[in-house]
Amino acid sequence: MWRQQRGVHLSARPSRGLADERVAILVQCAPPGGRITLRAFHRCEDRHGWEAFAHYLTDAAGSLSVSRDPSLGGTYSGVEQMGLFWSIRSVPGSHPGLRLRKKNVQTPMEFTISVYQDHLTDFTDQVPLASQTVERWYMAPGVLRTPIKDHELTATLFLPTGPGPFPAILDLWGGGGQLVEYRAALLASHGFAAMALDYMTPKIAVETGKMVDNTYFERAFKFLQQYPGVLAERVAMLGLSFGVCVTLKMAAYSHVVKPRCAVCISGSHVQPVDGTMADIFAYFQRNEHKIQLNDENQAILRNLLLPIPTDSAFKVDVGRVQCPLLVVAGEDDQNWPAAESAQDMKEMMERAGNAHLLTVLSYPNAGHLLEPPYSPHTRASSFRSVGSREKITALWGGHCAAHSMAQEDAWTKTLDFLRHHLYA
Repeated sequence: MWRQQRGVHLSARPSRGLADERVAILVQCAPPGGRITLRAFHRCEDRHGWEAFAHYLTDAAGSLSVSRDPSLGGTYSGVEQMGLFWSIRSVPGSHPGLRLRKKNVQTPMEFTISVYQDHLTDFTDQVPLASQTVERWYMAPGVLRTPIKDHELTATLFLPTGPGPFPAILDLWGGGGQLVEYRAALLASHGFAAMALDYMTPKIAVETGKMVDNTYFERAFKFLQQYPGVLAERVAMLGLSFGVCVTLKMAAYSHVVKPRCAVCISGSHVQPVDGTMADIFAYFQRNEHKIQLNDENQAILRNLLLPIPTDSAFKVDVGRVQCPLLVVAGEDDQNWPAAESAQDMKEMMERAGNAHLLTVLSYPNAGHLLEPPYSPHTRASSFRSVGSREKITALWGGHCAAHSMAQEDAWTKTLDFLRHHLYA
């Protein structure tokens, strides 16, 4: 039947779009009721291969649509329009502990979408019936990327297309350090000036051998406020993981950093409040005996901060926060006690009378690495904390489909929250 069939047609639209944009994949001109496999393949900047695949049956007209028809098996099942992206994983035989992250946001992530005859799991020496390349961008056309030349800051600023001025976001990642740009680039693609800040491994810390203190974040916030094209009174903070520690501390105690609103993803308010960043890491290290290893020798770090302290010296007084606050937590986060922290913060703010400022998004079966939508779920990967420098395999948690749905929902609601408080 396949040999008698005219050429199978595959289309993926848009073939070029933003990383958080849905893609419609359609197969036509295949045999009616035919068994086919759709596969997505990506070779990352480190040259590792990543793939996702799904098994389908064509309809009576010899066609299928991923937004309409269910996958019968593969790396995901059911009707999942973006399953070929969020379920992508390193190809068999890859080095263990890999995590897929975009480094150069000035180039797209390229995915090859292919259709194969029959239901396959091994694609070695298999020839596709049709293929198409899809480009996924974090920078929309016209977004301006500017490395910051301030000698005390290591940062990159992204400005949206258009004359401005724009509301802005100071974007803080976690304890692994380095300058991570892709979320800030995507935020700029949605109309916000966004500055990705390296605060774990910035040039000044490398030169002095010391971790930065609160003045570093105050300098970054003021720099962003004063940048041409930025609305000085409409600057938010967004923190992930350890970045939540910084965001909450600045929002509660700084006389300089006065965010219009703040977003805290997969983090906690637990820390020695009067301490420096070095003191926070020392606090974590004193609790290292609480780290657990599972049967796969993956480190569960969430117990470092449990139980949530009752001593006010060891958690940010979120009752002092005077700006709208969005807290996002995965209930299967194995790296930070994000859900427990969110509950304690809610109770603290209720007692202080500022609970009306708090919005909590809590997701069952979602893990720690809640990223922009359609980013692949990583349950565990190699990780080296700036504080300890010891390389481990960290268990981040989460179950693939539930985690991916949480990412999509949380991103949509985060953008709505930011638009409401920065533009309204």
